[in-house]
Amino acid sequence: MFLTAKLRKMIETLLLTVLIIAIAAILLGVKVIFRKNGSFSSMHIHDSKAMRERGIHCVIDQDREQRQKKHGVREKSK
Repeated sequence: MFLTAKLRKMIETLLLTVLIIAIAAILLGVKVIFRKNGSFSSMHIHDSKAMRERGIHCVIDQDREQRQKKHGVREKSK
């Protein structure tokens, strides 16, 4: 009797967890699912107008800029 009650509680918890995850996935995808040609917005720093206006770049762009400078950061040779 104790084992069945414990098993029932575990199944209820599992179903509740799956339901919460399914609802979250649907809410995250509303724009993509229900809009014609819908897509997720870019999360890259270089695609953000506000970041560009502040002069903030992603680390890849900063690294590229430093490597292209004549007197940039030089790597130590071992």
